[in-house]
Amino acid sequence: MTKMRFSRRSLIALSGAVLATGSTGLLLPARAAGLAPTPSMRGGSNNYRPGAPIVDRIGGGGFWMTGTVRRAGDGAPLPGQRIQIWAHTTEGHERDPQSHGATLTDANGEFRLEMPQIVPAFGQPHGHLAYDSGEFETVFLRPIMASSKDKTLAAHFVLQPL
Repeated sequence: MTKMRFSRRSLIALSGAVLATGSTGLLLPARAAGLAPTPSMRGGSNNYRPGAPIVDRIGGGGFWMTGTVRRAGDGAPLPGQRIQIWAHTTEGHERDPQSHGATLTDANGEFRLEMPQIVPAFGQPHGHLAYDSGEFETVFLRPIMASSKDKTLAAHFVLQPL
């Protein structure tokens, strides 16, 4: 009797061959269990301003807030979603209207907004982001930067339909 040895690589190759030929057997394609929605973070809604305008950038720029927006469950990218961004920066405080702005996601569900350098507030350099368009549940995020010298901060939303 011959013993068959399978490595991870051979199983992946074999499963690809099974899928390509349409054969059925013991191997099945992997299925995602579903992407869970992003919960709102504590302190994320501090100094939130409903209806902040969509802008090309906030202030003088020099720092980039980036991220993605996907639908819960299937993880599909969500284009045209409004993301509000605000922070304590070199040009203003979180509560100042000029420190707030919104942007829309592109066809891939990605967003990017240039703003002034984020500086520590309450001992932590952090940003605030909100999805608040109304098609999905509102989510507030408050990501913390690894270093106050970072020039970018990314935040990712997985949204639950209403």
